[in-house]
Amino acid sequence: MKFWLFLSNEPPETLQAHARMAEEHGYYGVAMADHVAIPAGDRTEHPTKFPIVAEHVYSDQLISFAWMAAVTMRLRFLTYIYVVPMRDPFTVAKQFGTAALLTSDRVILGTGVGWLREEFDALGHDFATRGKRMDEMLDVMHDFWDDGYAEHHGKHYDFARMGMFPAPRRRVPVWVGGQPSAPAVTRRAAKHDGFMPIRAIDQLDRLDEETRAGFAVIDQLRRAQGLNGPYHRCVGLNRAIKSWEAGDARRLAEVDGVTDLVVWPWSDPSLPFDEKWRAGTAFAEQVIRQF
Repeated sequence: MKFWLFLSNEPPETLQAHARMAEEHGYYGVAMADHVAIPAGDRTEHPTKFPIVAEHVYSDQLISFAWMAAVTMRLRFLTYIYVVPMRDPFTVAKQFGTAALLTSDRVILGTGVGWLREEFDALGHDFATRGKRMDEMLDVMHDFWDDGYAEHHGKHYDFARMGMFPAPRRRVPVWVGGQPSAPAVTRRAAKHDGFMPIRAIDQLDRLDEETRAGFAVIDQLRRAQGLNGPYHRCVGLNRAIKSWEAGDARRLAEVDGVTDLVVWPWSDPSLPFDEKWRAGTAFAEQVIRQF
């Protein structure tokens, strides 16, 4: 199992220090969430009931990853998640392709269709068509990443052959996030490289039945499509959990096939850096170093 440190809501000036500490203590990578602009007034409720507010700190993911990559050698970077249909496919393909090149393929695009309608409206992208648009966008992006050229004639994007260079050495891995009971989500996730159920598990040693069922559906869809390569099952650990056991995480890997775990060892982003890293070090010693 690989362990990812969640760094959203952290002061941007501390990100390089966090990255150094994460690499030193054996975290596989760091993960960050995505928002461009959060409405200050009434807004759609987060699917997990997370109490999001306009003042929450959401540093740009790719700029933050470049900043942290500059001071690390092995640390990976996961967008958890990056809302692709809130952008256009050309910009996303260019940015992630360049980030992959400059970080020696240490970036993973974790994506989903998004949930905050008001943010889509402010940015000028249609909320109702976001799922279908994302499917086309991912096809366009993969086409560019394959060899630097793409041509697409679809319902939402239609363009003749174009070049986008520099092209990454290989496709950027795509992990799809969403609700595990949604057929559109599991269908989309089965086509790509991993699935991230958008929910936090409350017990380190087991998944909830809905998430297990979602993984089973994805496995079935992949078999039907003849897809049998490596596949990532990435889940997040509830930030309220304060006690960790390596044996529990090992059961999560062995019984439920979880390959990647996103953790937030400190529940309060306002804590001093040193106090956060007492918790981050404790998780590394009690869990990561036991694998």
